[in-house]
Amino acid sequence: MSETVDVVVVGAGPTGLALGIDLARRGVDAVVVEKADGLFPGSRGKGIQPRTMEVLEDLGVLDEILALGGSYPTGMIWQDGKRVAEHKMFDEDEVKAASAGSAFNVPWMVPQWRTQEILFGRLEELGGRVEFGREVVGFEQDEETVTVRFASGPEVRARYLVAADGGRSVIRRTLGIGMTGETVDPDPILVADVRIDGLDRDNWHVFPPSGDGEVGYMAICPLAGTEDFQLVAQFPEGTAIDLSLDGIRKVAAARSHLSPEDITEVRWASDFRPRAALADSFRSGRIFLAGDAAHVHSPAGGQGLNTSIQDAYNLGWKLGAVLRDGAPASLLSTYEEERRPIAAQMLGISTGVHRGEIKRGAATVQLGLGYRESSLTEETRADVSDVRAGDRAPDGTVEGVRLFDALRGPHWTLLAFGTEAPELPESVRVVRGPAPQESYGTGLFLVRPDGYVGWAGGTSTGLAGYLTRLGIR
Repeated sequence: MSETVDVVVVGAGPTGLALGIDLARRGVDAVVVEKADGLFPGSRGKGIQPRTMEVLEDLGVLDEILALGGSYPTGMIWQDGKRVAEHKMFDEDEVKAASAGSAFNVPWMVPQWRTQEILFGRLEELGGRVEFGREVVGFEQDEETVTVRFASGPEVRARYLVAADGGRSVIRRTLGIGMTGETVDPDPILVADVRIDGLDRDNWHVFPPSGDGEVGYMAICPLAGTEDFQLVAQFPEGTAIDLSLDGIRKVAAARSHLSPEDITEVRWASDFRPRAALADSFRSGRIFLAGDAAHVHSPAGGQGLNTSIQDAYNLGWKLGAVLRDGAPASLLSTYEEERRPIAAQMLGISTGVHRGEIKRGAATVQLGLGYRESSLTEETRADVSDVRAGDRAPDGTVEGVRLFDALRGPHWTLLAFGTEAPELPESVRVVRGPAPQESYGTGLFLVRPDGYVGWAGGTSTGLAGYLTRLGIR
């Protein structure tokens, strides 16, 4: 006996959970399926960039993210058991300058396992669900549906399937979609969540390689909001890494002033080879790829989890519009059109940070990303010096109202600054204010549900046609 839903999301990582939330608040009947018996237990993607903070605020989880996370500590470089220098993990001035028009001007640290717990709680709050222990073993699609089969339990029939099942995506491989990329670094890396005695939590502790090159790099970062540290260590190519407590103790003792017994517990450990890869396509028929299933990053740039959540944010409103609001199915073609170039750009940044070619700063906060070249973007003004169609809509205050409070939710919003707003469908919220407005100037700005300006004009000419094209009634 099979179950029928609107959307099956495969994978209960940050991407799948964020998409589940977005679909649930739009009234889309979706189920998130996960082959593991529970949520991922490690800290892996711990950095949340300012743009993702804006997304998480819209999804209704910001208060918990702020309460259970923390700011990045200053790096402390050690040599021969002594503190020798401090190191800023990112260019604070550059980040703050790039964060104009946002309430968030620094990256925020939350271990991935905790981010997933927060997202999972929000999904359940909205009536969504995750089915654990559901391993996909096959699927078929036709012109109307996708049928998904599992190792155990009934099959599920859906209008669409979203593969958010990680870098080794079973869905992507079964579809035969290739990944084009490169090995960023041939040297394997150990990452582990550990408990440590005798090391302060005020610094990100960095232990450079020894001069003879026999002992590699190690860094130990206190994980905000927890009692844990994340330990990262690099090894020569071909090394078999010991993930046991004894193995990690030996690494820490060999590369720092810590003694083996200072590592009191290993809570999670893994090893990987940094690589960068991009799926050749983000869609096949009724199946979409999102997150690591579509792009795999070096963790150095702090871009993977952030780019992945924003994949979900882009796809969620489009699925909702097609399934619930009568938008044309062609809208879904813009997911790959918009997200694949962004993913490619962020892969380049991640790789550049890993290799020391790009610093963490304006390039990594993701606030300047946009969709000016998208087929969904219409800029009708000839001379534009401020925000234009395709750009992220900046935050601000208009007549005592915070713009992001007005934008929050699964609706479109028209910002009318010094220009008369036309009659619009009830589904479009209107915010009026005098001109010029900071960042915007004068004009009409139709903001998409994901916070980007879809249409902009000096008058309302052309706006009605745009709304009709998008199926906004």
